Amino acid sequence: MKTILNVIWLVLCGFWMFLGYIVAGLLLCITLIGIPFGVAAFRIGIYALWPFGYTVVDRRDAGAPSCVGNVLWLVLAGWWLALGHVFTGIALCITLIGIPLGIANFKLIPVSLLPLGKEIVPTDQPFAAR
Repeated sequence: MKTILNVIWLVLCGFWMFLGYIVAGLLLCITLIGIPFGVAAFRIGIYALWPFGYTVVDRRDAGAPSCVGNVLWLVLAGWWLALGHVFTGIALCITLIGIPLGIANFKLIPVSLLPLGKEIVPTDQPFAAR
């Protein structure tokens, strides 16, 4: 089932959101300070390309630097990417078939706003390993 949802997702909005994350990552990688943010954008872009079957969990070892980084991310790229998820989520929720995809888009908003200190893991991975 998750493969079918991922293929539909890829066609309707996943590819375009992936491109948005790649563009943001490339722009952030222009400067040396922005490279960690660009890597985070690439990581989330791959998650936005194929989201079903994966989940986001908090990293326990993330500290104050990730908090400061999240504030910078929010200002530089986070709110633009979150707006993309809001608009595509609303557009997908117009149809009955698109409602699960719209809900998945809304679930991507928190990680697009504050990605540092988060890890993307498969949902079938045992909970203790997360």
